[in-house]
Amino acid sequence: MPGVGPDVAPSPIVVVTGGAGWLGQHLVRNLARTRARVRCLVRSGDEAAVLENLSPTVEAVAGDVRDPAAADRLFDGVGAATVFHAAGVIHPEHGTRELFDVNVGGTQLVLDRARRAGATRFVHVSSNSPFGANPTRTDRFTEDSPYHPYLGYGQSKYEAELLVQRSHDRGDLATVIVRPPWFYGPYQPARQTRFFAAVRRGRFPIPGPGTNRRSLVYTGNLVDGLLRAEVAAAAPGRAYWIADAEPVELRTVLATVRSALQAEGLRVSSRQPHLPVSAAAFAARVDQVLQSQGRYVQAVHVLGELRDTIACDIGRARAELGYEPAVGLLEGMRTSVRWCLQHGARL
Repeated sequence: MPGVGPDVAPSPIVVVTGGAGWLGQHLVRNLARTRARVRCLVRSGDEAAVLENLSPTVEAVAGDVRDPAAADRLFDGVGAATVFHAAGVIHPEHGTRELFDVNVGGTQLVLDRARRAGATRFVHVSSNSPFGANPTRTDRFTEDSPYHPYLGYGQSKYEAELLVQRSHDRGDLATVIVRPPWFYGPYQPARQTRFFAAVRRGRFPIPGPGTNRRSLVYTGNLVDGLLRAEVAAAAPGRAYWIADAEPVELRTVLATVRSALQAEGLRVSSRQPHLPVSAAAFAARVDQVLQSQGRYVQAVHVLGELRDTIACDIGRARAELGYEPAVGLLEGMRTSVRWCLQHGARL
């Protein structure tokens, strides 16, 4: 029965893939304060230097998650560690093949090396995309919702989930799947900063009235969920939606971003442009055609999704992990804006 038995102790040794990413940086900074050894996979020497400056406990391996030699270096000598697999591609730069090479092939490689090393738990960061959009505006995904992958990214993350679950079912590793929706929080990539800038200038459009609902997750809340998934007795072999407390309407998301920008002293346009829902539907059809040819255009993809309700229920995470999101939307968006300003981002 889920939840029976004591939680396990956090591992003193941790391996993190995607350590320099949006989520990875937040996670590594947390682990650096509490663990004896944190081994990270990053893409470059510059990213390695940033993380290793955090603490003597942080060791960074520069390499590609698709490269067996990099995976060997990552797991060399770590032994019985927790693995947080956060590496992945959402918006590929080189066509849709990259989604499968990284999200599926990279996951298989990390699973294999974790098994060989004797990892004690494997926490996999998945996505909402293997489930597509909710059928109605009031619906929410649960862990029992059927898969319905949305285009290339959704299919790649779906296939990765199957690999992770099979690894557990075969007895190779104690795996946990964590499914976060739309991120926000510090250490954000340039695309999120561009989103803030567009909202500030009144240039970010909403398809239709914006009453479709979206679940979001502040990266600090997500890190808390990941750490709970590492130790919960009920977690091995299970999947969990990890998000903020409640989904919100898209128009509320944008209004909250405006409020956060204003609260941090920025002048903000009150203009909110709207597009016909048919424009987003057309973008979704174009995206499907492009991806069928192996091509990916980020702006087209984002517009195509913008009309959808993508909402989830975090009841299982509350019941089995003791998860309770501590940071709300406005507070988290203000923290994100402050991080941008402190790092010289042009908003």
